[in-house]
Amino acid sequence: MPPELEQSADETVLVVDDEVNLRKVLGTLLRRSGYSVRTAGDGIEALEVLKRETISVIVTDLKMPRMDGLDLLAKVRSQRPDIPVILITAFGTVDRAVGAIKAGAFDFITKPFDRNEIKQIIAKAAHQYRLNQREIIPSEEQDLGPSDHAMGQRFGMVGSSPEMNQVYSIIERVANTPSTILITGESGTGKELVARALHENSDRKNQSFIRINCAAIPKDLVESELFGHERGAFTGAVNSKPGRFELANRGTLFLDEVSEIPLEIQVKLLRALQENQFERVGGVRTIDVDVRLIAATNQDLLQLIADGRFREDLFYRLNVVPVDLPPLRNRGNDITAIIRHATVRLAGRLGRVKPIIEDDTLAILCQYNWPGNIRELENVIERMVLLSDNPSFTVSDLPPEVLQGAQRQAMGENDAATELEPGVFSLKEAVRQGRERIERELIARALEETGQNVTRAAQALEISRKSLQLKMKDLGFRDADPAESS
Repeated sequence: MPPELEQSADETVLVVDDEVNLRKVLGTLLRRSGYSVRTAGDGIEALEVLKRETISVIVTDLKMPRMDGLDLLAKVRSQRPDIPVILITAFGTVDRAVGAIKAGAFDFITKPFDRNEIKQIIAKAAHQYRLNQREIIPSEEQDLGPSDHAMGQRFGMVGSSPEMNQVYSIIERVANTPSTILITGESGTGKELVARALHENSDRKNQSFIRINCAAIPKDLVESELFGHERGAFTGAVNSKPGRFELANRGTLFLDEVSEIPLEIQVKLLRALQENQFERVGGVRTIDVDVRLIAATNQDLLQLIADGRFREDLFYRLNVVPVDLPPLRNRGNDITAIIRHATVRLAGRLGRVKPIIEDDTLAILCQYNWPGNIRELENVIERMVLLSDNPSFTVSDLPPEVLQGAQRQAMGENDAATELEPGVFSLKEAVRQGRERIERELIARALEETGQNVTRAAQALEISRKSLQLKMKDLGFRDADPAESS
């Protein structure tokens, strides 16, 4: 097993099946492989286990009394979308596999199963769970009512900066086309949200949206994952199995971290994209598909091409319509909107009263550089919602790394002389500078959008004209024309 897929000692697999013998066999196999194991006789019992145990992977039979595997899958996807669910079925048809994957299953296994195959699939799922803990961006799709429009929420994303408006424009223009899309951007910027928006606003929205994280698959299994395999194609292939291209037929295939596909498989991927056909591993029958492909990466593919690690012809085939997601630090006033949106949504999800964000706290949050982008912001807000005992978010509720990062940003990262020693932090100075920067950016934008009309800018900022004039004077803006309000 590749080192990156080896399980850690604290990973627990929940095996759900109404057959006692199968639970025993799988339990023994997984314990010998180093996992902790919990078992349940049906979906209802499994949900009870989830309430009291930390589970990394769920392996469930499809047909069970009271609550079957698909109903359990739906519940898990709703309550704990970070936990991969693997379905076991005796009916290994493509239609059943498509239904399971479309419903959100990580993978499926057909009976009788090969022990090595099931260990590999569970190892991949456990690896995906670990990735999810640090990579998944909580969904922004919850409808919060009329305030969403004011926050600039579109396609399940929050923000109205010029950079995001450009992204929205591309989605509107190309969603309902068969064109291949390449989404680029730093980790945590929301590439999967864009991929789902493209799918859900296309005429394929009622078909499968199949996501595969290419970084989570052992290199020797990538070809089988993408294109499927025939029985006997390799050791452990006890049944024929369709790949992700086949499962995504008439729908959308999202290849996340496409840069991780091995060079030798990139040739077959290029052919599948150009000709819409391929052969399973170990097969001779050519399979035709109609798949809309969306790829994503946080790597510089041109540099990988120069290094000989990515095919140039594949890059140009993927890069038909490029979508570049800006890092959060370059999205200006979107940060404030995302913070407020995340606070409302996470407080509701966690059953907490929505806290008020004090100005000083907001100033520091906006001053921080957010190297982990929206993912990091969501995690910080969730931690504050969970741990704060105050009716409002104060500076004392901020994590140390945010406080220190905001201070370094305010004082200048490249000016070592101005940095404070670890543990010493000028909160007052960081708050002052952060608030000043936010006020300057907001005022400049309001004046620009109102044609430099102070009265209308004050109305947009929801402050009095006199207050705006005083702030403009303090911040070094030009003197306001008294006649401007007429």
